[in-house]
Amino acid sequence: MTQASLKITEIFYSLQGEARTVGLPTVFVRLTGCPLRCGYCDSEYAFYGGERLSLDEILARVARYHPRHVCVTGGEPMAQRECVTLLKMLCDAGYGVSLETSGAMPLEDVDPRVSKVMDLKTPGSGEVGRNRWENIPLLGEQDQVKFVICNREDYEWARFKLDEYELASRAGEVLFSPSHGQVKPVELAEWILADNLPVRFQLQLHKLLWNDEPGH
Repeated sequence: MTQASLKITEIFYSLQGEARTVGLPTVFVRLTGCPLRCGYCDSEYAFYGGERLSLDEILARVARYHPRHVCVTGGEPMAQRECVTLLKMLCDAGYGVSLETSGAMPLEDVDPRVSKVMDLKTPGSGEVGRNRWENIPLLGEQDQVKFVICNREDYEWARFKLDEYELASRAGEVLFSPSHGQVKPVELAEWILADNLPVRFQLQLHKLLWNDEPGH
């Protein structure tokens, strides 16, 4: 029987650019494909193409870097069915595993050892209608919720959702990130401080260091 496989855009070693493990050396496994088309997407090159690899080959390529942390990302990694199997295999191999997902796909089958970084889509993303609110009760202390803020209206919407779903107590952390080129980082920082929100302000480290170049 043919072994399960995934379509992969790239596997690379870099510093984690965001979320709880920001700054830590990490192997990134970027899966190909995404059903969403967010206006600020920084990985459109992962929408098409890619190389089909068996799960064993993916594990072998990850192991070459001798990492402590592995991040499965995309595109939207959960759009490929065998992503769930890959996540389990990475956990079984002893890595600290995170999943960067839009939250538009079902997450109930994700291994509980995985740290889910779920990006709730704001109105400014153009994909707010794709949010799968049923995923929120699945979040725990090891998980994070991210809002990419495109404007003041997005900020107010995110602030409302923060309260409506009690996200600060449901997830380990809530992240507010300015959309690159749309909101000045200092503006978002000042809004958060003015409202004393229980969130973490974040800038994407990889954009500051490598100007969003693929493979970083």
